[in-house]
Amino acid sequence: MSSALARYESFLIHNVSTISSLESSIRSLSWFLPGRFRDAELASEALVSLLNTLSLYHDTLLARVVHNDPKYKPLIPSSLHSRYTRAWCDRDGRYKWAARALEMIRFVELVVEMGLRRKVSTKSKWRCIVLLEAIKAVLRLVLIRVTRRPLVSPPIPEREFDPSTLPPSNTTSPTLAPSSPRSSPLSTPDHLKNNHNTLPPHSLLTTPPPLSISSPVEDYLLPKALTISSVKTPTSLIKTLSSPKDWLAEVVYTLRPLIYAILLSRDPHSNQALTTSIMIEILSRNLRRTPSPSSGLERSEYARRDRDILWYLFRGSIWREFTRPKLEAFVHKTANIPLVNLFGSLVQAWIPLINEYYYYTAP
Repeated sequence: MSSALARYESFLIHNVSTISSLESSIRSLSWFLPGRFRDAELASEALVSLLNTLSLYHDTLLARVVHNDPKYKPLIPSSLHSRYTRAWCDRDGRYKWAARALEMIRFVELVVEMGLRRKVSTKSKWRCIVLLEAIKAVLRLVLIRVTRRPLVSPPIPEREFDPSTLPPSNTTSPTLAPSSPRSSPLSTPDHLKNNHNTLPPHSLLTTPPPLSISSPVEDYLLPKALTISSVKTPTSLIKTLSSPKDWLAEVVYTLRPLIYAILLSRDPHSNQALTTSIMIEILSRNLRRTPSPSSGLERSEYARRDRDILWYLFRGSIWREFTRPKLEAFVHKTANIPLVNLFGSLVQAWIPLINEYYYYTAP
């Protein structure tokens, strides 16, 4: 089994650019599958779940290869999110496994709901959804307890390097020792060497001079200046939760999806779940601290949470009485307009899925 895994890892490393392009193509294709044939949404989500799981494994493997390659230098520095999450994954094993488990549940939760809808009763389906939300809440609380900081999403580092920049010919599987010696790199014949004498560039290939006479000094110095986040240790990019008010805001925000699922399981057509969730969202937003201007990662996380409020347009009575009629009217008006009707048909295929499945628009 280990030898088969090592062969797969070696195949991945030597074909990483092709596999990356294939992953992107399949993800794009999955958007057009729902509504095309029977159980198309189940096939689409199962494919996406499998692809996301493999991508998580691929990212872990490629990050290990990059870490073990002393010659690799990224063209673009890592983002604050990647520095922070990678540092915590390397520092604490509890964080690493809780974050990976949380992401795995997020990858498969919609497929699980689709399977439950076809095999069990509605009451049993909602029990399983509440159980999943309870597990996710526990994992999030574990992450907050380990870091003592607000939770970022996603809790694991994302792939930020170009797979084509990896040297596939000189990299072997990190799981096992190489079974065959590495081939020596091909050398340039002596009669083809240029002896490092550069030729003058042709006038048609040179970049035209800028229109302005000279750029301001600030335009040159500011991109090269170090910021406070650049010199901070990765785990201190977000300040710890110091006051009880900070802890309450984060815990309330973490428990919000579980409370929403519990109330929705009692009566899916009641406004109680939607109203309570919005109130908890507003309460958490008012309780949370205001990050300093130098806390870029924390500010971006809170901005993401504020943008997620727009998802309430696809939940409960707001969806049934406002958003869905608007989308259905758009589909009806654009049915005879070329090209635009393609987007309308895509929207029409997704409307029943939002009606039937919780995890398409779950908090």
